[in-house]
Amino acid sequence: MDMNDLILVSVDDHVVEPPGMFDEHLPDRWKAVAPRVVTKDDGTDVWLYEGQELPNIGLNAVSGRPPEEYGIEPTAFADMRDGCHDIDRRIDDMNANGVLGSMCFPSFPQFCGQLFARTDDKEQAIAMVRAYNDWHIDTWCGTHPGRFIPLALPAIWDPALAADEVRRVAAKGCHAVTFSENPEKLGYPSFHSEHWDPLWAACCDEGVVVCLHIGSSSQLVITSVEAPINVMITLQPMNIVQAAADLVWSRVLQEFPALRIALSEGGIGWIPYFLERVDYVYKNHKAWTGQDLGKFPSELFAERIICCFIDDAFGLESLSHLNLDMVTWECDYPHSDSTWPESPELLWAALANAALSEADINRVTHDNAMRLFSFDPFTVRPREECTVGALRKQAAAAGVDTSLVSHGAPPPPEHPIRIIDLAERVTTKTSA
Repeated sequence: MDMNDLILVSVDDHVVEPPGMFDEHLPDRWKAVAPRVVTKDDGTDVWLYEGQELPNIGLNAVSGRPPEEYGIEPTAFADMRDGCHDIDRRIDDMNANGVLGSMCFPSFPQFCGQLFARTDDKEQAIAMVRAYNDWHIDTWCGTHPGRFIPLALPAIWDPALAADEVRRVAAKGCHAVTFSENPEKLGYPSFHSEHWDPLWAACCDEGVVVCLHIGSSSQLVITSVEAPINVMITLQPMNIVQAAADLVWSRVLQEFPALRIALSEGGIGWIPYFLERVDYVYKNHKAWTGQDLGKFPSELFAERIICCFIDDAFGLESLSHLNLDMVTWECDYPHSDSTWPESPELLWAALANAALSEADINRVTHDNAMRLFSFDPFTVRPREECTVGALRKQAAAAGVDTSLVSHGAPPPPEHPIRIIDLAERVTTKTSA
């Protein structure tokens, strides 16, 4: 086996939603109040919904740009690579990167539909969620069958409605729903509450994976608002570590044994120590804390939690401490952590260092993702046409250019960008 024989399915990418996405999927009654794209005087494009401006922040769509042009400023569709928002061009970029399948998280509605949850008219809110999901499943994913894993927004403000929506989209072939890594931070009950039981039950019944993406609590771990932004970027996976601890000790995994939860973009290198720590806590403290899981927490984690990584060589070298059937790969296109367009090269080097067998490589690169997310691209195209080599040949034949394109470098910052600058610059731009 060599790099060109890899078959890659990414369980974490992102879509920058295109203008007009609601036109065909929203009932006429709601079209006048639908989110719409407007171009501001400064040339940036924002989504406008109920008086709120929702910009596309630069770091969310930087694939194809030189790293020195990354930034936290709002941007315009014209400054993005077309694959960020155009489904046909996204396929071109996937082919150029040798990626067969992709699951795409939302952008402007936020990771678990917080935007629509804030809508006062809840009849309008559920109409927006359903329209978004129909666009995502039927148009974004449906335009190129066998290339995308559908991912639905929840009606997060109402567990019964959320359960109904899970069942509705499952009937359309969608077996993943995005949710918050910590719903309490969004003003809802925590994982320790019975509040979410209708949703968990629906996910179990329909074989739907609950995906917790870093940042889906609308908060990130920070040390100080004056710290360089590098500190925040470094600590981003720590949200997922906290979510993992919350879940392992919660009632959710014990009372819903068929539920599977993905820690999206959380990495895997931290997991061996985490498992060692939760088992130590269990052995040394369960006598007085009163928590009896019936098995070690590490066993519970291994059975139920799907682990996801982008570029994690140390994690791959530590796979003997993980359940290899629950490890999946991510590309993160078009975000700033993405390995596009060299994902195969970077992943192949890490896999080689981990000395995995061909069967284990296949599990990590695509078999696990296909099984866990009910995704079978081989019913659409022959397996031999799904490899890195075959897809890249297709991209080359189509003339796909992956070279970096400059849109004009911003002036160098006067000092290292701080966490507080992120809020200040975005607020200034969107309120101008």
